[in-house]
Amino acid sequence: MTKDMTQGSPMKLILGFSVPLLFGYLFQQFYSLVDTLIVGRYLGVDALAAVGSTGSLNFLVIGFCMGVCNGFAIPLSHKFGAGDYRGMREFMVNGVYLSAVFAVVMTLVTVLFCRPILQLMRTPDNIIDGAYIYIVVIFAGIPVTYLYNLVSGIIRSMGDSKTPVVFLTLASVINIALDLIFILNFHMGVAGAALATVLAQALSGVGCVIYSMKRFEILHTEKEERKVNFSHMRTLCGMGIPMGLQYSITAIGSVILQSAVNTLGSAAVAAMTAGGKISMFFCCAYDALGSTMATYAGQNVGAKKLERIGSGLKSCSILGIGYSLIAFAVLYFASDELAMFFVESSEATVIADVRIFLLINSAAYILLAFVNIVRFLIQGMGYSKFAILAGVFEMVARTLVGFAFVPKFGFVAACIANPIAWIFADAFLFPAYAHVYKRTKKLLNLA
Repeated sequence: MTKDMTQGSPMKLILGFSVPLLFGYLFQQFYSLVDTLIVGRYLGVDALAAVGSTGSLNFLVIGFCMGVCNGFAIPLSHKFGAGDYRGMREFMVNGVYLSAVFAVVMTLVTVLFCRPILQLMRTPDNIIDGAYIYIVVIFAGIPVTYLYNLVSGIIRSMGDSKTPVVFLTLASVINIALDLIFILNFHMGVAGAALATVLAQALSGVGCVIYSMKRFEILHTEKEERKVNFSHMRTLCGMGIPMGLQYSITAIGSVILQSAVNTLGSAAVAAMTAGGKISMFFCCAYDALGSTMATYAGQNVGAKKLERIGSGLKSCSILGIGYSLIAFAVLYFASDELAMFFVESSEATVIADVRIFLLINSAAYILLAFVNIVRFLIQGMGYSKFAILAGVFEMVARTLVGFAFVPKFGFVAACIANPIAWIFADAFLFPAYAHVYKRTKKLLNLA
């Protein structure tokens, strides 16, 4: 069930690991996409805008949860690559303790303050109530977000990218069914869409825990391994918190950009929502490649096989570039049809804006490919703090566009925010990779 990524063809290993991950991310985005699709088709443009207006705030908080869990998995991958399974289990247990504390604190804080934040974001009056109802339910489900992402991160650190996909697939089916029941039968509106997402992820997380404990004997702990270890916790926080902050700092720029888009009216917000959901679906491949490189790098650093890092980067880059060209071609010809999944064909302005958003963003997907591949590679090598700096560059770019360009040039300016952010991030990440590679080589006495 586990996979050793320290030997064998890098291209074959990366493909074999990333394809199941890709399906997992696709299913994860799929049920998020279905939420939005059902809301837009059955509850109208204002409801679609209400859900969409929370997207950047959602990413700010939930992205932190995901980043922390991914960071907690890095020391585990190092220990697995080194063959130190006792140490791996000790890190796992302390990661569980930390995640429980983080989940409780974050749930309380976000539920209490989400409405004032929506007001600060200048959410239009006609959609703010719907936005609040949706996001407060999502934030109440933060503990299950930690549950699924921590367990799936632990499993991936051992080289198994398939098991989490199975449970995400089941969760996506359950989510769709609950969406239809809560919205169409129970008439719960946007609250029903949010509740369906939380319940589906809860079932996925619990199922993943039960299955992994039965199937992976390597995860079975002894009494001595379940002790609180503050040294391990410091190491976990040193990896997890920077990765979480990387997501959140990136999202701050998105929040500022969203605030600027909110001033353009609910139609522009709806277009950004639909375009963003479609784009995120196509961008799942980059998430899969990035997560693959984190595990690949982590295991190979743990095994002191640094020479495999460069060949892995080359193989992953070829895959990312090839996919980017295909994605642009598909979106060029199919953007209008994809937009009409979310809104009626009579919403001509929204559909036209969605097309503009998708074409501008997909033309720059190669830049995004390198952002994910190089950033996660650096993180897997153990340098999570560099992820914060990459996030800062993205935040600065989106903030600049939000403050300086959107008020003057409108919706088109908002569409270029992501490509500019990816340029800024790449300009930092490539030199950062060269630096951490040389530093790691010296630390491992391989110079």
